[in-house]
Amino acid sequence: MVHALGMMSGTSLDGVDAALVLTDGTRIGNFGRSGYRAYSGNESAMLHSALGQWPEGSAVPEAAALSVAAHAALAETFPEAELVGYHGQTLAHDPQGRGTHQAGNGAALARKLDRPVVWDFRSEDVRRGGEGAPLAPFFHWACAEWSMGQGLLPRAPVAFLNLGGVGNLTFVDPAAGSPDAAGACIAFDTGPANAPINDLMRARRGVLRDEGGILAGQGMPDESVIADFLTHPHFARALPKSLDRDAFPDLLAGVAGLPDADAAATLTHAAAAAVAAGVAMLPEAPELVLVCGGGRHNAAMMAALAARLPCKVAPVEVAGLDGDMLEAQAFAWLAVRVLRGLPTSGPETTGAPEPVCGGRISYPASRG
Repeated sequence: MVHALGMMSGTSLDGVDAALVLTDGTRIGNFGRSGYRAYSGNESAMLHSALGQWPEGSAVPEAAALSVAAHAALAETFPEAELVGYHGQTLAHDPQGRGTHQAGNGAALARKLDRPVVWDFRSEDVRRGGEGAPLAPFFHWACAEWSMGQGLLPRAPVAFLNLGGVGNLTFVDPAAGSPDAAGACIAFDTGPANAPINDLMRARRGVLRDEGGILAGQGMPDESVIADFLTHPHFARALPKSLDRDAFPDLLAGVAGLPDADAAATLTHAAAAAVAAGVAMLPEAPELVLVCGGGRHNAAMMAALAARLPCKVAPVEVAGLDGDMLEAQAFAWLAVRVLRGLPTSGPETTGAPEPVCGGRISYPASRG
């Protein structure tokens, strides 16, 4: 097994997560320690200015340099890591058009760290006809197997809901023998999650987020705005499907005339309604939806999910997992799979016509 360090900076643009996983790329041997490096307000603003840009964009070089520097600074505090999985910073995602763009050069990071780095996880999937996202589902299957082995979950279908900038859902059937087996993982982006709420808070209050969902909890959602939101073509698309962070500009426009608390409540309930629409497309309702990512700290979001979903909802910690670090852990596990040539995505997670092993490996010297 390999001590791998996974690193993730999501579209919420709050900072970098890092987590160690001992794994052979199939089984989880153990979860190690984790760390976090917050972006300053200026750094977050700079990354925000680069959103939507492709490699030739004027703000991309600075965003890429910041990504590498921030990840290197955090990774250096994990000297025991034998391998690093580096996601980079997603700036644009258009799998049906230009493709997908994660800023940050893994080869440069490998040189800084003097360790091999696996990176550019999404491009190969897109080249093969997939959506390039979400990429955590195979890891979710491994997590479910680990949790069931610990006696923390029943051997029944469960779902993992990650609430970052965008929401994504993974339906896991433990009866399947491997994550790339038919029916083992069904995954897709549900819709916007924290990103519109964060954008609202930045614009109206000059803060990064609705901390704990306090503001949303003081407001009333406008159901007419949510009903209009649910007419977006994304919700009629067949599974699997993925989204760019800014795919729903009309949602923020729809709350422009609402007071702050009502606007925050509406955006929060819209995210939950998108998840409910996604659950309705699954082959069966899961016994439990395990919530990970920053959204699970939002009490208003968790209440909205409980009100709108037809199954139990709980933070992923009930399964013995760390909901703040699950995506970082995923890229540690995926890095080892890439090293071993194992699939990282497939037809029921990204829509690629066959299982794909994505990712590039860069070594400290010039051989990678």
